[in-house]
Amino acid sequence: MKTAYTFGITIRLPVHAARPLVEAALLAEGFGVLTEIDVAATLQAKLGISGPPYLILGACNPSLAHRALQADPSIGALLPCNVVLREGAGQTVVEAMDPRALMGLVEDPEVEAVAAEAEERLRRVIASLGVGR
Repeated sequence: MKTAYTFGITIRLPVHAARPLVEAALLAEGFGVLTEIDVAATLQAKLGISGPPYLILGACNPSLAHRALQADPSIGALLPCNVVLREGAGQTVVEAMDPRALMGLVEDPEVEAVAAEAEERLRRVIASLGVGR
């Protein structure tokens, strides 16, 4: 699955079971989860709207982030890399933002090189989730 700004996969697990697999796959590629936004819980608490599980994980690879910040200190506004886990019909869609789509706005060769490496790593994360699932 792909949009102009994401790529992902659907796996046959609920979000609560998919999340540890996603985090392990991110860790294997040097990413840690810095932030979590539980969109479903926020919508329920703020608007009284019930919905299926929907998480946004803010993933960061420190060495890639450092390189990007060295090239352009303002790039922090585009960090971290978001990974979405959203549930429907007992399955979870896992989507990663495409770093090249977002950081291409900067038009800096050094930033573009970092974005390309981040994209490669995130694509491996997504691909690993499809193995045996």
